[in-house]
Amino acid sequence: MLQTLAQKIVARAAGRAAVTPGEIVTCRVDLAMFHDSSGPRRLQPMLERLGATVWDPARIVLVTDHYLPAEDEESRNIVRLTRDWAKSAGIRNFHDSIGICHVVLAEKGHLQPGLFAVGGDSHSPTGGAFGAYMFGVGATEMLGVVVTGEIWLRVPDTILIEWDGRFGDGVSAKDVMLFLCTRFGLDGGRYQAVEYAGSAIRALPMQERMTLANMTAELGGQTGLIAPDDTTRAFLEQAGVHEVDCRPWHGDAGAPLLEHHVFDAATLGPQVAAPHSPANARPVAEFDNVRIDVAYIGACTGAKLEDLRMAARVLDGRRAAPGVELLVAPASRQDQEQAHAEGVLGVLEAAGAQFLANACGVCAGYGRRFDADQTVISSTARNFKGRMGAPSTEVFLGSPYTVAASAVAGRIADPRGLLQ
Repeated sequence: MLQTLAQKIVARAAGRAAVTPGEIVTCRVDLAMFHDSSGPRRLQPMLERLGATVWDPARIVLVTDHYLPAEDEESRNIVRLTRDWAKSAGIRNFHDSIGICHVVLAEKGHLQPGLFAVGGDSHSPTGGAFGAYMFGVGATEMLGVVVTGEIWLRVPDTILIEWDGRFGDGVSAKDVMLFLCTRFGLDGGRYQAVEYAGSAIRALPMQERMTLANMTAELGGQTGLIAPDDTTRAFLEQAGVHEVDCRPWHGDAGAPLLEHHVFDAATLGPQVAAPHSPANARPVAEFDNVRIDVAYIGACTGAKLEDLRMAARVLDGRRAAPGVELLVAPASRQDQEQAHAEGVLGVLEAAGAQFLANACGVCAGYGRRFDADQTVISSTARNFKGRMGAPSTEVFLGSPYTVAASAVAGRIADPRGLLQ
């Protein structure tokens, strides 16, 4: 039976030779990830009521990233509870205050091809960049996983999206996803497996692939997948994972697909999504007269090392326009340290950047929020009304290239003319 990549991973987790879309199967979970917002503060009371314990502490990854910096009593209590539970439950993979969960999960080597994983966060499809089947679940489903190590799943169909050729300079994975969200809508993924392929996808570095898989959540897919290759293997080796076997984790040619779309990468330019949806994207030139108050480079889709490098290429030798606040929240401590070593942080600082914590921060609506009536361009994945500020705050979405160019211009701007 010809199988897609999604079917192969689900079949392995279900202990089957093959599975068919639409079947209901029970899958063994290789890894469960949750953070300070979705994890112990919700799970601990339910576990205590049931008198239940964790099925396998070694298969749980816990990250503090939402309630940081813990500047009020509620945040301090939640972070304290998270740390206490990690100790009492014997969680070996507890990553405390070192970055956003999706980025930390990758850089610590927890994601590998063929893995079947669940996450207590809607952007958990990020794991699919490594050829792992990963998707987000709520607290009740996570409770079942934490106690039993299993979860049921309706075997998904696969939507294959190919990008042939090569993306132009100044065009990034964020532009791809804003384009796709607008082209197909926020339910375009139909809660199926969305696989990204083609020569343009294979040319992307791992962190750009992570942005594609991550924003499959915005596209309405259950998971986003990219078949692993030498780029995957090299990233994982750097993360301390050796002898990675990518060969089994590719879909069979001719496997049945729900949809198959092919695009020419060379035709895609920088995209900007208007308030209040990632599906409101148009070419950047259509927003040329929109003045901004804040340029925000942050979040799991916009402040990884590759993202910081993009912004630095635009900002090198330039400063943010008068009256524009340039905020940068590197996605992880590791990426921030590497950016510092490369001189990237120095470029951003010279451009007038104010640095925020390695945390979800404003993207998740915690801690600092944008002011009422401000106009913001942000590298985050979402710009829903009231999510990052008052209902009157207008948040536009763009790539790190576009956010940086807009900071310099004082208005939404095409980055391609400023690239160094």
